[in-house]
Amino acid sequence: MARVVLKNVWKRFPDKPGKPKEAVKNINLSCEDKEFIVLVGPSGCGKSTTLRLIAGLEEATEGEIFIEDKMVNDVPPKDRDIAMVFQNYALYPHMNVYENMAFGLKMKKLPREEIKQRVLEAADILGITEILDKKPRVLSGGQRQRVALGRAIVRKPKVFLFDEPLSNLDAKLRVQMRAEISKLHTRLQATMIYVTHDQIEAMTMGDRIVVMKDGLIQQIADPITLYDQPSNKFVASFIGSPSMNFMDGTLVKKKDAVYFSEENFTVKVHDDHAAALEEYASRDLTMGIRPEDIFDKVYASNASPDNTITATVEVVEPMGAEALLYLTTGKSPFIARVASYEQLEVNQDIDLVFDMSKAHFFDKATEQTII
Repeated sequence: MARVVLKNVWKRFPDKPGKPKEAVKNINLSCEDKEFIVLVGPSGCGKSTTLRLIAGLEEATEGEIFIEDKMVNDVPPKDRDIAMVFQNYALYPHMNVYENMAFGLKMKKLPREEIKQRVLEAADILGITEILDKKPRVLSGGQRQRVALGRAIVRKPKVFLFDEPLSNLDAKLRVQMRAEISKLHTRLQATMIYVTHDQIEAMTMGDRIVVMKDGLIQQIADPITLYDQPSNKFVASFIGSPSMNFMDGTLVKKKDAVYFSEENFTVKVHDDHAAALEEYASRDLTMGIRPEDIFDKVYASNASPDNTITATVEVVEPMGAEALLYLTTGKSPFIARVASYEQLEVNQDIDLVFDMSKAHFFDKATEQTII
């Protein structure tokens, strides 16, 4: 089984004397056989360093790394039976596509016929048979990426490692290549670990997603759980486009109901959430709500005075079938995603309905999720 396990892994780089920079902090992660795991987070969060530790391109300062139940901390990269696909493709410019794909197999001294068979099979899978005799300089970005994938496939490794492989491609080609890599995973039934800063890539490709920040794992979950049940404010803000809206305020109890009160508006907390928030009564906290959970009152099915606020439109961004509204109540700016047939203008006031059953609440001090 091509299972990858990291136990209490740290990576420190020299920085100031006596103060090494901690790029990866106490990482514990298990990638199961045939699983597609995505490491995602902002630049400098430690995701690429984690991948390089698995590949053996960096040495762990502490902790243990296992591939197929064998500890590989002291095993050189060439002997770990992994294949890595880089952001810059790393193709040999003086070799044609066939030679680039065959190079690693030649270094292993495999028979010529086996090399040819593997290269042709990979080329057929990736649809690059017709360019096997071309040099990298005449290829498009998408073709170069396929060649880099092909070079990895022919090795038939236990684990595929991808380090932001699509970041150099244009938007349309990125979408296409996302689908190609996902199909490749299904076809090869291989273990894949993929690094990206793009949360859309992560959500659309990963069986599970590892969200990282400042060298630490913030949450590991499948895409839907990550979206619906973020463990803290950072995960909630990072996953989803546009980002979740956040509003600071106070919980107020009125009669038998609990309300979230911000400086310029008050909304009723959903009954299912009220009990869990009792201990936060009269305390500051942060409410989060996604743009797609805010509706124009005219079209909302659950409008009531308890979950309706008035806001001013500051910017309208038409997106085709829908539009993004950048709004303010005077204090809290936020975004709503609405149907584009609504004719809205800048500086116009609009009544909006919050779907409070979808609201999230965070401890203001720790930023951990309450609900």
